[in-house]
Amino acid sequence: MDKILTAADAALRTLFAQPSAAERSPAAGIAEGELTEAQRRLSGALMRVNHVGEVCAQALYNAQAMVTRDMVLREHLLEAAREETDHLAWTRDRLNALGDRPSLLNPLWFAGAFAIGVVAAKISDAASLGFVVETEAQVSAHLESHLDLLPEEDRASLAVVARMKDDEERHAAAAREAGALELPPPARALMRLAAKVMTTTAHRI
Repeated sequence: MDKILTAADAALRTLFAQPSAAERSPAAGIAEGELTEAQRRLSGALMRVNHVGEVCAQALYNAQAMVTRDMVLREHLLEAAREETDHLAWTRDRLNALGDRPSLLNPLWFAGAFAIGVVAAKISDAASLGFVVETEAQVSAHLESHLDLLPEEDRASLAVVARMKDDEERHAAAAREAGALELPPPARALMRLAAKVMTTTAHRI
């Protein structure tokens, strides 16, 4: 019951509360750049996609923490979720600064990621960690592409994305060290397809 309540609390906080970061945003102290309307819309769309990624990270980690029977692993997953809360807050702050909004489909993204996290964790802890590794690897590559796509005038968003990329790579490395199972190619391909659908949709909605 405690695990279920923790997961429910995470869902409500992620979807309906203004997230609060424990660590200062990389964008703090960086002046807002002079963006054209087209550049502002592009930055807003990209940061909305990144915010969706953090919504899904909350769902994934909390679902896996709810299912695992390994208390050490559970604490590891919850700590990763706490670190991802910083990313959630930073991306939300950037959306506010850019005059944009989160995805209207965030409840759907959260529910889908939570379901996937539960299924992965039910298979085994190693499979669950393998899913984390692949997810973080894909997110890191995705953030790398955003470093090329964001307007160079939007230095605040660029700083946030660069820091997030470093953190995601660290999370993937930690999952490998914890005994992650390498996922088979079909599973990785399916994850890439799902991510493509999500990012394409979140870019606009």
